[in-house]
Amino acid sequence: MGLFRRRKKVGAVSLDRAADRADLDHLENFVRTRKGVEAYIEPRTTVTETTVMLIADDGEWTRRRIDGPDGARRFAHRLGIPIYDVRLMGYPQRMRDYNERRKRRPELF
Repeated sequence: MGLFRRRKKVGAVSLDRAADRADLDHLENFVRTRKGVEAYIEPRTTVTETTVMLIADDGEWTRRRIDGPDGARRFAHRLGIPIYDVRLMGYPQRMRDYNERRKRRPELF
């Protein structure tokens, strides 16, 4: 019957697109218009390319594609913001607090 037969893996294919200028413009604007922004590198998955999450001092955040971990580091260095690997550091509590505030009072956001 082949109930437990393995399927032949043809290689990982990303269904997502790479970073583009609009992504970088959005990230740069977020840094310019918020205080205390830090960057967090999020690893590539089978569905998405590498992303960078920017988190402001009040916990507000945004996420966009970036050209790999090295591209994320270059981006953060160019803008003078700290950058962390989310696999090593995790996300800051202020981001979770911000998300909780948004759930309770969505009309404010």
